[in-house]
Formats: sequence, structure tokens, C-alpha cells
Amino acid sequence: MILYFSATGNTEFVAKEVAKRLNDECINILNRVREHDYTPLYSEKPYIICAPVYVCEMPMFMANYLKKLKFTGNKDIYFIFTSGGYCGISGLLAKWMFIKKGKRYKGHAEVKLPRNYVANDSYPMLTIEEIENRIINAYHQLDEIVHTIESGGRLEARKVKLWEILVTVPFTPLWCKLKLKADDFYAKDVCVGCGKCAKLCPLNNITIKDKKPVWGDHCTHCMACIGNCPVEAIHYGMITQKKRQYNFGKYKYVIDNLHTDREGD
Repeated sequence: MILYFSATGNTEFVAKEVAKRLNDECINILNRVREHDYTPLYSEKPYIICAPVYVCEMPMFMANYLKKLKFTGNKDIYFIFTSGGYCGISGLLAKWMFIKKGKRYKGHAEVKLPRNYVANDSYPMLTIEEIENRIINAYHQLDEIVHTIESGGRLEARKVKLWEILVTVPFTPLWCKLKLKADDFYAKDVCVGCGKCAKLCPLNNITIKDKKPVWGDHCTHCMACIGNCPVEAIHYGMITQKKRQYNFGKYKYVIDNLHTDREGD
């Protein structure tokens, strides 16, 4: 069973591609998280959890949800993390979490995909060619990941250094509390009031009032509201004004071409 959360499509692509190749069930946990649904899961096959990385680890809301969720059946569990290039201590924290749950942690893989985090100027925006290349490389990386899981092997990623643990464990909660705020989100007049942003917010932090989104006090900066707006009406202060809003769906043609090439071989 493959479980995933995806804000703008990167992790969804990985989860569905893995599920397709393994002929396995694939579940988006978004609504379960939003509705606080902790109905136990059962799987005869190993569990594979696909998660994005925010601030050097799995999103805190997702980690908190998984801690409370009961996994029955197969005891093996794999993780696949997606990020713009650095997965921090996400794998180590996942290992600690599921060992406590009595599971056999079978390692994790780190897949580099296009960044979706447009609410920050620390990283330059990728060109279309760079985005396409990252998607192509990720697609081929999944071959090895799926082969390892199919054979019951262990996924291997880089070793986490001690300094990363010492810095990240106290730093991430503080950063999330002080920096991941929704104050600067707003919708321009082109907003059509469709409510898609509210439906996709994992923290139920967006409500629609007078046909416009209004943000509350809780935010994880997942970029689901910005990246999925059908008319690109949502922005974050002045930072996103001249940026291309990222959504994996805009680059689905890359995967379609790869599928066509593979089927033709």
C-alpha cells in the first residue's frame, strides 16, 4: 500500500508511478488528515510512504498524523522523500517513528524534483529545461527504487551527520512557529471563488468569504493554494509577483513522453 501527501503534484507523481509499477493500492491521505480520520490501515504488501520535505524533515502535520495512525498487516515499511535537493533528517525521523510502532523500517530513498516553494527568494527559480530534466531523472531513479522494493531489499540513502540532528531537531519547530505564517497570502481580483485552495489546504486554514479565500492562523507553507489556483490569483506578498507558479500537472507531458518511449521499446 502506497500512502502520500502532495501539495503541488511532485509526490503524487512519485506515489502513483510506484503504485503503477508495483500494481499496488495508492491512497492520498489529504482528506484523512483534514478530517482527523485515524481509521486503521491494513495491507498485505509492504507500506510505502511518499512524503515531501519541508524545513529539512517531513511536514510536521503529516508526521503527527502518521504517529497516531495504526498500520496492520505487513510489518515492512519504506519511505520515499521528495525535495528540491536536500532531505535533511527526514529519513532518520521516519525510522525512529516506525521502529516505535513495531515496524521493520526498510530504509528510504530521496528523489530530487522541481522546487514548489515560491514564497522565498533564497533559491533561484528553475528554468523549464531544468524542471524537465529533474522530472526525467526522477522517473528513471524510480526504476531502481521499485526494483529494490520488489525484491524485498533495503533502500539506501546518504548517512545523516550528527550536526544535522543537533541543528534540525530544535530548529525546525521554532522556524515553523515563527516563519511559516499565512499573513502575507492574498488573492487578486481575478480570483473566481472556486474554493479549490480551501479544499486542498491540509490544515483547514482557508475559508471562502464573499467568494474570496481568507487565511487563518495555521500554515505549513505547502504552496497547495498558490500552485493549484486555476487562474493564478493567489500570491504571497510581493515575493511571488513575477514568479512562475509551480504545479507538476503543467509538465505532465514529460512523463507522457517517457511512458510512450518505454512502451515503444
